[in-house]
Amino acid sequence: MADEANNRGAFAIQEYYCRTMDAPIYARLCTAIEQGLSRESTIGRRILDWPGEPTKDALPLRFIGGLHALVRAGADAELAQVFAGAITEAGAIAAVVNRVCAEHHAALDPWLDGPPQTNEPGRSAALMLGLMAVAKRCTPRLEVLEIGSSGGLNLLIDRYRFVLGGVAVGPADSAVTITPDWRGPPPEPQALEIVSTRGCDVNPLDVTDPQVAARLAAYVWAETPERGARLARAIEMVRAKPVDLAHADAADWLEARLVEPQAEGVTRVLMHSVVWQYLPEPVAERIRRAMAAAGTRATAERPLAWVAMEPNRAFAHMLLSVRGWPGSGEREVIAHSHAHAAWIEPGVPVPTGPGVPAGAVIEL
Repeated sequence: MADEANNRGAFAIQEYYCRTMDAPIYARLCTAIEQGLSRESTIGRRILDWPGEPTKDALPLRFIGGLHALVRAGADAELAQVFAGAITEAGAIAAVVNRVCAEHHAALDPWLDGPPQTNEPGRSAALMLGLMAVAKRCTPRLEVLEIGSSGGLNLLIDRYRFVLGGVAVGPADSAVTITPDWRGPPPEPQALEIVSTRGCDVNPLDVTDPQVAARLAAYVWAETPERGARLARAIEMVRAKPVDLAHADAADWLEARLVEPQAEGVTRVLMHSVVWQYLPEPVAERIRRAMAAAGTRATAERPLAWVAMEPNRAFAHMLLSVRGWPGSGEREVIAHSHAHAAWIEPGVPVPTGPGVPAGAVIEL
């Protein structure tokens, strides 16, 4: 059942995350939408009468992605002023948004039809930290399996260069070097070799298609042009050498991969980032069971690991966790980060998420 107050509240929650992630323009936009979105347009009514759980459905990101696409297309000069930070008062922003909803209904409506398929290469920095932990605990040679790969840009993790707290990992001649702000002691240097990367998505994106690239760019926050530039370079890397990306259900694909022969001395690693919340619970449960079953077959010569960078609403940040077999397979949070891994900090954060009891934990 639709709940207008809850749907408006989703924009308040997104405002909190935007503010904590140093995105004041998007934070102001979320506040203006929460407080001033009108029912006078079809788009406004569709958002306010949203039938699902708006935060889980990423409703604010769907809508703002559509607004940003209009700006990038040069379709509305006044809206562009909002995204440039030139219009800052909530009422004025709301007036612009309500007019845009009425005038650009046909362009905005499709953006509400499905969840945002972002593909942020910066998240590979956090995932690489997880892979370094796996290489230390298991074997330095890794076979990476990614679910929810979107356009496959994190499957380039073996081709990116990373500088993590001064520790360099990856090819020195890479077209993309990712250097997050590192908070805390540097990681212990760890040699590793990624022998293969494969991924799947229920709706894989061909990032070499200009229209798909433009859609991905619209989900990049206007306040972070460096992310947009990095996205473009990563797409060029895929053009030069495609990634192994399958069109498949995550559980179906992973179950099939986990029973394939595994080379001796190679750790098989399930990897994903900002995917878990979008999986239907039956799919998520099948993945849990498949990993647990594969864990019982894991040996020191053929280990299994699970690296995940996922949000937890008990916290304002992403949690980076690692599990490994043989052993208990117990989940260990080793770091937390900005949603786009603009910064990474080792250790477990203090619960600070809005509207969530302190200490609440959402298990994968």
